[in-house]
Amino acid sequence: MKIKLLIVDDHQLFREGLVNLLGDTEDIEIIGQASNGKEAIELAEKLSPEIIIMDIGMPVINGIEATIVLQKRYPEIKIIVLSMHSEKHYVKEMLEAGASGYLFKNCTYQQLIEGIHMVYAGKKYLSDTITEVLIHDYLGKTPDLKPILPEIPLSTREIEVLKLYAIGKTTKEIADQIFVSIKTVGTHKQHILEKLELKSTTDMVKYAIKNKLIEFE
Repeated sequence: MKIKLLIVDDHQLFREGLVNLLGDTEDIEIIGQASNGKEAIELAEKLSPEIIIMDIGMPVINGIEATIVLQKRYPEIKIIVLSMHSEKHYVKEMLEAGASGYLFKNCTYQQLIEGIHMVYAGKKYLSDTITEVLIHDYLGKTPDLKPILPEIPLSTREIEVLKLYAIGKTTKEIADQIFVSIKTVGTHKQHILEKLELKSTTDMVKYAIKNKLIEFE
C-alpha cells in the first residue's frame, strides 16, 4: 500500500523535481501538487493525502497558516516541512502549528524518504540541523547553519545559473539578474547539461536537490 503524498511549494520546477525524485519510490504515490496554502487546503479535502510536504514562504496562505487550518480540519493528515528557513522562530511556529517533521531543502534523498516513513509511522522527524537549532535555542546559543556544498564539476558562474534555473527562473530573468545576454545564459545551461550529463531543466532541478544546491530567499 502506497503512502499518498501531496506536495505544496510555490516553485513549480522544485515541485516537479520532487515528483521526479520520489517517482521511483515503490511505496510513495504523489497524488497532487499545490502552489500555495489555499490550494493545499482545497486539495487536502478533495484528495485526502496521508502526508503533505509543505513549504513555508508562499503567496495567498503561507505554510504556517495552512498547517494550522489543516491540523484543525484534518488532524489525521501529517505535515512535513521542507523549507530553506533555518530561523528558530519558523521551526518553532511550524512545530507548534502541528507539523510532524521539519527538513531543509538541502536535505538528502535518503533523509527525505526516512522522514516520510517515520512520520507515516506516527513518529516525529527532525533533521540533525533542526535538532541543533532547537537545542541551541534551549541553551540560548545561535548555531552556524551555513550549508556545506558538495564538489561538482562546474564553474562558480555555472553553479549560480544552475541554482537560478532550479528555483524556477526563466532564461531571460537569469540574464537580467546576472547582467549577461540570453545567449550567454543559454551557453551556460548547455555547458551545465553537458558537464553533468543531464538532458533537461527538470534534470537540473533534480540534481540541485540531490546535491544540496537549492537556496531560496
